[in-house]
Amino acid sequence: MKKVLIVDDAAFMRISIKNMLSKNGYEIVGEAENGKIALQKYQDLKPDVVTMDITMPEMDGLTSLKKILELDPGANIVMISAMGQESMVREAVLSGAKGFIVKPFKEDIITAALNNLP
Repeated sequence: MKKVLIVDDAAFMRISIKNMLSKNGYEIVGEAENGKIALQKYQDLKPDVVTMDITMPEMDGLTSLKKILELDPGANIVMISAMGQESMVREAVLSGAKGFIVKPFKEDIITAALNNLP
């Protein structure tokens, strides 16, 4: 069972992702509302996968992605972006994100993205 850390500044989005993944066999080990907390929780929880929102206060998803990959080059991070953030998604993938999902998304999209990870 893959352990997931969900990072999003919107509580309803974290709950939504958590519900979708839980019923598809993923274990949600933690949640974070910004990149700074995500970085700390990644080190504490050692998740198999991180779902990472791009736009967040304090530390955005791109910065957090890069910092987590500095700590763990093998980290599996899937970016979650709103429509119109293509340039940031491109930068995230070039920086080492293993995939991306565009909001709004359906359950099959997020589970497919996570199922395709090593």
